[in-house]
Formats: sequence, C-alpha cells, structure tokens
Amino acid sequence: MAILAWLLSLLSGPLVGQVLGAFRAKLDAQTEHDKIQADVAMKAIEAEIDTQREARAILIAEQGRWYTAIVRPLFALPFVIYINKLVLWDKVMGLGSTDPLSPELWQLCMTIIGAYFIGRSAEKIASTITQRK
Repeated sequence: MAILAWLLSLLSGPLVGQVLGAFRAKLDAQTEHDKIQADVAMKAIEAEIDTQREARAILIAEQGRWYTAIVRPLFALPFVIYINKLVLWDKVMGLGSTDPLSPELWQLCMTIIGAYFIGRSAEKIASTITQRK
C-alpha cells in the first residue's frame, strides 16, 4: 500500500505544476479564445486528478483482502532472505559465502528495498502535508 501511494504521489506531483500553469494561463489570458483554452486545460487536469483518486481508492480497497495484500511481501521475501543470509551467515558468523546477484536482480532488490523504506516515509510526509491544509 505504501509503495502504491508513493507512486501515485509521484504521478500527481507534475499535475500540481500543470494546475498552477493552467491557472496562470487563465489569469494572463487576453482574449476570450485564450480563456477558453485555459478552461479546457484546467478541466483536463482536474479529470486526470479525479482518475488518479479513483485508482488510489481501488488500490486501497484491494489491499483490504489478505490474498491481494500478501503479494508484495511475498515478492520481497526472497530478497529479505538473501540479504539476511549475506549479513548474518556470511559476514557475522563467517560460515559461508553467497554468490552475488546478477546486476538485474540486484537492481530489483534495491528497488524493492527503496520502495518499502522510502515509500512509507514519503506516504507519511504526504499525509502530514495534506492534513495541514
């Protein structure tokens, strides 16, 4: 859930800039044609924001079921086991050595770790900011 909310917040970031740009264009419009174009741009951006809200609501609803919520942890589990084996077994206890992951798998591992730790932090920051408004 945290990862998905983080990804949605990344997608909505550029929309805020677009909304502000469209609003500025509306204020600066000199002719009726420019005002109509600015209104159309604002409506399109508002529709995109509504679409993202709906997608987020669907994701939240799906995460309420155990069989949909468990997919992400199961996807991360092999990397959790791998990292723990590297640190505890190989390094701390000195009882073995583990083959390195391929560059593609290592990138996937770092993406999953980043999504879990950075995603949750970003989600908390975003909720704090939105609660202030």
